Amino acid sequence: MAIVTNTFQTYTAIGNREDLSDIIYNISPTDTPFMSSIGKEKAEGTFHEWQTDVLAAAATNAQVEGDEIAFTAVTPTSRINNRTQISRKSVIVSGTQDTVNTAGRNQELAYQISKNAKELKRDMELVLCNNQSAAVGSASAARTSSGLASWIQTNINAIGANGQNASNADQPGFARTNGTQRAFTEAQLKGVCASTWDSGGDPSMIMLGSFNKQKLSGFTGGSTKMTQADDKKLVAAIDIYESDFGSMTVVPNRFSRSRDVFVLQPDMWAVAYLRDFQMIDLAKTGDAEKKAMLAEYTLVAKNEAANGAIFDLTTA
Repeated sequence: MAIVTNTFQTYTAIGNREDLSDIIYNISPTDTPFMSSIGKEKAEGTFHEWQTDVLAAAATNAQVEGDEIAFTAVTPTSRINNRTQISRKSVIVSGTQDTVNTAGRNQELAYQISKNAKELKRDMELVLCNNQSAAVGSASAARTSSGLASWIQTNINAIGANGQNASNADQPGFARTNGTQRAFTEAQLKGVCASTWDSGGDPSMIMLGSFNKQKLSGFTGGSTKMTQADDKKLVAAIDIYESDFGSMTVVPNRFSRSRDVFVLQPDMWAVAYLRDFQMIDLAKTGDAEKKAMLAEYTLVAKNEAANGAIFDLTTA
């Protein structure tokens, strides 16, 4: 169809207002399933310590009537530790940018602070789940906290090796050596569940990445998945795994290592804060506002033997 001569169109018009939506779309995930499921404690120093203990093995305890009592040697507790780590985000916004009329937020500084808070929480989830050793740090190197993947050493199925502390065999929390990756199987999971229960654990959560979550959803567990013909719905996911030793919630985690599957007793973990989440006003040196948000924290493994893990799994 022809356009009538001299029709005034948007292509040549001047003064048409921009059409900018007042919504900012952000799909970056902010869920932190591990940190959200464990406890919170107070640390009072950068070197945080706690103790673990075990009962003697059960025995066929039969004694002779009237016999003199022999005393069993007392086994001392194990003294365990971790280092606090500082995680921080910062932002600087000019006075002008914080004043102009912006789309999708009332003030730039407030919007950027909100983003920083979410990013900091994501960073902490990654740190807490990571395979890293504690480090004392120095004037030029940051302290680091041992992560989840390095703590669990008793009830595991792995190709690689546990990290070792040459000076203290009772101290886990040293980064493990990765091994050749292999497929995740239900036999591996059942073996770790049994080992964890035998050690005294009572796990209630399985935490893993997206690829191995789909692998787990393919486990039969002695049952057959059902299709509801009436509502045309196929159930192809497992959100609760009923093991021989209790029910466990299956929780995917975007920030734990994809090659690891964790069998967790959440009340045996905590984040100890030397400095809880806080906002710091930084010195004003120009026409701009400067803020920093930080937390100083460490992961407390109250007793790693209450948990289990399958390491060195394929991720694609």
